[in-house]
Amino acid sequence: MSTPYASAAPYYARYRPPYPAELYALLADRFALDGSRTVLDLGSGPGTLGLPLAALAEHVYAVDPEPAMLAEGCRLAEEHGLGNISWLRGDAAGIGRLCLPRIDLCVIGGAFHLMDPARVPADLDAVLAPRGGIAVVTSLAAAWPAVVDEVCARFLGGVDAPYDARDVQDVQGVGDLRDVEDRLAKSPFSRVETSTWERSTRYSVDQVVGLQFSRACSGPALSGDRKDAFEAELRRALLDHDPGGTYVRTVTVAATVATRPRR
Repeated sequence: MSTPYASAAPYYARYRPPYPAELYALLADRFALDGSRTVLDLGSGPGTLGLPLAALAEHVYAVDPEPAMLAEGCRLAEEHGLGNISWLRGDAAGIGRLCLPRIDLCVIGGAFHLMDPARVPADLDAVLAPRGGIAVVTSLAAAWPAVVDEVCARFLGGVDAPYDARDVQDVQGVGDLRDVEDRLAKSPFSRVETSTWERSTRYSVDQVVGLQFSRACSGPALSGDRKDAFEAELRRALLDHDPGGTYVRTVTVAATVATRPRR
């Protein structure tokens, strides 16, 4: 049975912007990612974090509950000639059932907000190497033009759309980042440090529309046979807002790295 996450997966893989290179440089330095380490991408989606890390790791295990997301990730890995990624269907509640080898780094994107914040670090304590750790990546973004929400409300206002933690660029704020830090500080990985990078990205109309379809709460499955009408109305509203057809959005990416306290 199709889900909103399934219908959003191709758009997610195509339109979600990559994370900054500085993030991977930080992780490579902090966890000695020299091609000999093993990485777990938990709640991986199509590998937004895991695919770039594959170039730095011996092996990456990408875990997600949605088969369509895993299929998109597998396709992208093949396109880029990355053979050192295993795509596993599962969720954070079943870490112990995945039979993973010793992990040096676990990365978690927006899906952290759908996970049990106490259980997940406790379960990871059993699989992470002594000098291993967790990196939770959070995106804090400016809002889209109001017309985007107005069109979504008009077409999808009566739909019981799921909360989508993958949509962190639209829902998270500074309070959410502080919550991540506080949760990890109370876990076995209580040594917590956060680094941030800010960037502004220019989007075309096609990209803004594609990003709305990449969200479970406004993906193609929710608009159904009104998808074409929704897209046409969104394009019209965007061009009425800015006839030039370009939209700049500022995003702050935060990496909260948590490791065990020094002994």
